[in-house]
Amino acid sequence: MHEQGNIWWGQPKKFSTDSGERKISWLELFYDLVYVIVISRTTQLFVQHTTLDGVINYMYFFAMIFWSWYNGSQYHDLHGSPGIRTRFMTLWQMVAVAALAVTLNSPADKFVYRATISIAVLQVFITYLWWSVGIYDKEHRKLNTPYTVCYLLALALIVATLYIPQPYKRIVFWATLVLNYLPPLIARGRLHAIGITFSLSSSMVERLGLLVIIVFGEAILGVINGMGMYTDMNATSWCCLVLGIIITFALWWIFFSLIADRNSKPGYLPGYIMSVFYIPAIASLGMAGACFPGIMKDLQPDTAQWAVVPHMLFGVSLSVFLVCICLISRFLVYPQQYSKAKYTLQRLLLIVAAGITLFTWLLPHLSLLPYLICVFLMLLTIIIIITMGWFRVQLRKMSEL
Repeated sequence: MHEQGNIWWGQPKKFSTDSGERKISWLELFYDLVYVIVISRTTQLFVQHTTLDGVINYMYFFAMIFWSWYNGSQYHDLHGSPGIRTRFMTLWQMVAVAALAVTLNSPADKFVYRATISIAVLQVFITYLWWSVGIYDKEHRKLNTPYTVCYLLALALIVATLYIPQPYKRIVFWATLVLNYLPPLIARGRLHAIGITFSLSSSMVERLGLLVIIVFGEAILGVINGMGMYTDMNATSWCCLVLGIIITFALWWIFFSLIADRNSKPGYLPGYIMSVFYIPAIASLGMAGACFPGIMKDLQPDTAQWAVVPHMLFGVSLSVFLVCICLISRFLVYPQQYSKAKYTLQRLLLIVAAGITLFTWLLPHLSLLPYLICVFLMLLTIIIIITMGWFRVQLRKMSEL
């Protein structure tokens, strides 16, 4: 009878269980939908505050959202089971994230309080998620102890911010992020001590790619919103709309040409570091889309010059995204025949990223249309070299047959 109850409830899968090449479940895809909403709300919040202060807040929320998504996804990957428990755990996390999305639309005088409470609730849930695994899998208790301790300390600091004066709130909030991202580094030593080897699964790498797709959608939405502010549309504004979408498509082409269908390098640390690099990659992509309505103001007849801050942030965001692609690619496994092309492209990504930043800052008042054309041409250079490298490898394979 007890065994039947376990099957019905579905206790967490043991950490040592080898799932092999696991297919992403419909539950995981459904779970991602709530993050579409909260990422959209975070991006909208940044659109309303395209300042340095807004950037800092945006990065904090994005890092916190990614942390919750990554923990929920990793938990499902390692411990998910077909039973009811996994579905309930996913449901409650979706509710907690939805609550955070709601609080991001709060009035200015209530925003900090409501956001703090919702973040605390999310922190409680993620802490319980990892702690509860030890109830069912006693061997896992040594591994989840760093998670439980660090997450509880972070929770205490989050609650403490309700009573801390404003100048120190932000420092404490960022300290909670450090605590939240610390446990995997501690657990790595414990894994090594008990002789367990762990690498980021191919399904988790695929989930990270799906999360990037979500933010690409936000970037496209930002381009469309930039065009939507005009009632009297002309050829120039339409050209800027098309170029905005083409630039987003070019970024997609570059990202998935280098990142898609690649496994993480073996080992616990490479997979975790690679995952962390997804934070600035995804945040910068969302920021680029959020800045597009601001830079489109350059086309308004009564605007004498650029909205400088959105302009600068747009260029820097594109550069950061390209740098992150380079960094992520360093932790992926490529076939031997792509080794030379990979190093060439990594250097090219850094050169183009530096070029976009310099171009943006040295010509801050260049009109929008020629600016977007120049950015596209720089991205097109990367695409051409990627395509040429791919063709050379394919021709070499054909000649060896």
